[in-house]
Amino acid sequence: MYCPSLFREDRLEVQHALIREHPLGLLISSGSSGLLANLLPFILKTEEGPRGGLQAHMARANPQWRELDGQAVLVVFRGPDAYVSPSLYATKKETGKVVPTWNYAMVQARGIVRIRDQGEWLHHQLNALTTAQEQDRAQPWAVADAPADYVEAQKKAIVGIEIAIASIEGKWKVSQNQPEANRRSVVAGLSMDDSTRGMAGMVRAYGKLD
Repeated sequence: MYCPSLFREDRLEVQHALIREHPLGLLISSGSSGLLANLLPFILKTEEGPRGGLQAHMARANPQWRELDGQAVLVVFRGPDAYVSPSLYATKKETGKVVPTWNYAMVQARGIVRIRDQGEWLHHQLNALTTAQEQDRAQPWAVADAPADYVEAQKKAIVGIEIAIASIEGKWKVSQNQPEANRRSVVAGLSMDDSTRGMAGMVRAYGKLD
């Protein structure tokens, strides 16, 4: 992807953290019918190889998986994002030389897919995915809470996807190209809205404003 050096985030642990916090990834592949893309919740396996691995499942009725085994794919994970209005910049009154932009953080992971259709693999994947999403709830749900025959029927309707990450890139476009006064005013402005406070925190952290 296009990524100016100022916005590069090469630390693997930071990239992995974004994937864990925002596990809904866009799986992009190329097949006989052209480009295909589907959103899937992924589990990150940090112990799989030097860059980690990704596991997910999709509906068996989804045609994308039928040409995936052994193919190279791209998975895109999006973190916090926010529109940045020129009115947030402290320098607007001084020079007027400001334009709107969009801040965001993202990770792109590439690798080779292996289709996993074994019942045991799918069972482990479903348990891992459920645990990751339910563990912080007051009364977490577990796969074992559902009738076993019902779970088995549901498993027959899905296929597993496993990706060994061959390369991974991070892009954190969080106002690093702005002077400190503008970074501070962006943090103040974005902090006022619940939907953009995550990005405000990133601008604060990467702008070293604490």
